[in-house]
Amino acid sequence: MIDDEIFANMLLMLLCYFYILLIIFVSSKMDKILGLRRKASRKFLHIMIGNLPFIIPFFTSNFYPFLVAVPFIPITFLASAYSPFKNLSNKMKGLTDITEEGHQLGLVFYAISYTVLALLFASKQYVMVLAARILPMAYGDAVASVVGEKFGKRKYGVFSEKSLEGSAAMFLASFSVLTFSLFYFSLILPFSFLDKLFHAVVVAAVTTLVEGFTPLSFDNLTVPAFGALVFFLLNGGV
Repeated sequence: MIDDEIFANMLLMLLCYFYILLIIFVSSKMDKILGLRRKASRKFLHIMIGNLPFIIPFFTSNFYPFLVAVPFIPITFLASAYSPFKNLSNKMKGLTDITEEGHQLGLVFYAISYTVLALLFASKQYVMVLAARILPMAYGDAVASVVGEKFGKRKYGVFSEKSLEGSAAMFLASFSVLTFSLFYFSLILPFSFLDKLFHAVVVAAVTTLVEGFTPLSFDNLTVPAFGALVFFLLNGGV
């Protein structure tokens, strides 16, 4: 007979799988249903998958979030242009189209980031470290891309061209979603929302700088890494 705790964790896992597959399905159909560009679908996918940290406090072990994330590394790789099984890639055409719209391994990097994060930080103690790593990448990077493409006039860059308008949008989006996450988690966990607000400002600023100077879609790796590191250090290593 399955223990109540294990059953609750497995139920949460199934909800996460359902949510992720639903978001992938909706993203793959957005161009036909809403007439949106594939890039918009890709950003929608990034943002919505980024909401998963909000369910982490309800798991009792980081093993289960790890199991949620790890299958999507081979799935996104098999859907990419580097897949050794082209027939399988064609069968996952919706996800393949989204993947090929941006950097061809961008979603693979995204899945790797999520998996490593889940393994290391998917616990109540480190949930804000996880949020600091995921949310700037999900919301900040997506908003920066949209604003930069539409309104970006003041260009800069070392490895790839960015805009000051896009970077400003990334900072504001990252700070806003981190502030919301602090408020949300402070309702569930024993810490003061106001005590951590400065952390949100610094994480948003650092991840914005990192995104601005990272080439191609490698920001799916660098932004999460620096976001988590900065919050971890500001929080005294806990």
